[in-house]
Amino acid sequence: MKDYERRLEKLRKDAAECALVRDLATEKAKREIFDRLALHLNQLADEIEQAVRASKAG
Repeated sequence: MKDYERRLEKLRKDAAECALVRDLATEKAKREIFDRLALHLNQLADEIEQAVRASKAG
């Protein structure tokens, strides 16, 4: 379970870094790519978090 929590934390950090790069990017294409990466990584983290909660509950 700790492994999932570490991976979840890493995904959240990676998503935050992508959002930061997105916010600092001056090129539209780069902003769009890093926006999609941030959204995708947050979505993956949400799914892992739900799985961890489900396994703890049942």
